[in-house]
Amino acid sequence: MSVHAHPDDESSKGAATLAKYAAEGADVLVVTCTGGERGTVLNPAMDRPEVRENLAAIRRAEMETARDVLAVRQRFLGFVDSGLPAAGEPLPEGCFALAPLQEAAGRLVALIREFRPHVIVTYDETGGYPHPDHLRTHEVTVAAFEAAGEADRFPGTGQPWQPLKLYYHGALSKAWFQTMHDAMTARGIDSGMQAVLAEFPADVPAPQFTTQVPCAEYFGVRDRALLAHATQIDPNAGLMLHDRDVEREVWPTEDYHLARSHVETSLPENDLFSGLRPARC
Repeated sequence: MSVHAHPDDESSKGAATLAKYAAEGADVLVVTCTGGERGTVLNPAMDRPEVRENLAAIRRAEMETARDVLAVRQRFLGFVDSGLPAAGEPLPEGCFALAPLQEAAGRLVALIREFRPHVIVTYDETGGYPHPDHLRTHEVTVAAFEAAGEADRFPGTGQPWQPLKLYYHGALSKAWFQTMHDAMTARGIDSGMQAVLAEFPADVPAPQFTTQVPCAEYFGVRDRALLAHATQIDPNAGLMLHDRDVEREVWPTEDYHLARSHVETSLPENDLFSGLRPARC
């Protein structure tokens, strides 16, 4: 189970991992906490009045397409996008970030008890970036992971089920951008990543990945899932610009931090299911 804030987050963070496990026969469920209703149209080719007016419906349709590309299941948790308020601006009434933690965690507990995942993946305490919905997604997922196996918590939401491992995404780290920039520059390719790297503080610590999942053969699937979110992904900018052959050569994994485990495992791992099945070479 991979828990995300908005449609498109599942495709920009860990999508190749999802596609890999789905292709290998795992039952994979993406949980999307909000519908992305207050999102911005980030692809200039889609920035039209009729798109902005129907953004909620369009983003749901994009999510369906991305789900099919990844060959996974997907459910909306049913909360409303909080948007990204300016400094000092209040969050909108009724949004996900203001939903009571017990209410939101209870909905996710019900899905956990229905789907019965062994592994759950979400964001760390920073949210990956400080969007209020990403921060809330972390809080809700941790609370649900800890409560789902306890019979006296959230009665009426199904039989208790304890997921065995909880991971945080390590996607889009400064280390990834720097490695890609250096590798492309060394090959005479303009990385286009200078501006992104400049946004990171100079003292950002090296990421502490516990688990790096080899999935380079699914980067093409990831890219098709990204492009399915046409309102959010400009095919001529951002994540679509870096050289894929270089990426497969120098960073062929998607990366995670093991935050909780109810099984013994040996770190570092190359499989989210380490400790749940025979170790992979």
